[in-house]
Amino acid sequence: MVEKKNKEIKKKLTEKEIEKIVLDMAKKGMTSEKIGLELKSKHNTNTKIGKILKKNKVFLDPDINNLEKKVEKLKKHIEKNKHDYRTKRAFSIKNAKLKKLKEK
Repeated sequence: MVEKKNKEIKKKLTEKEIEKIVLDMAKKGMTSEKIGLELKSKHNTNTKIGKILKKNKVFLDPDINNLEKKVEKLKKHIEKNKHDYRTKRAFSIKNAKLKKLKEK
């Protein structure tokens, strides 16, 4: 037997509604990547989250945020493991990338 799954009928959201949802999620501290995944899964929309956030001056560059988190993790690791030279090299490379991105 074939079972029929109940499919929810999703209404299409207007641009203003989408913008409001995006701004609310951004204020909660979600990154633009997570906001995009959330919108795609719940509301089935493909909108440019970065443009909405830049227009409302709430945009934080996800590349910089991810690199800052990575650099902090590496820094903590180096403090505990002073002779881990591979990590020291990775730390210096990531730090250089971060400085380069911040200059732009």
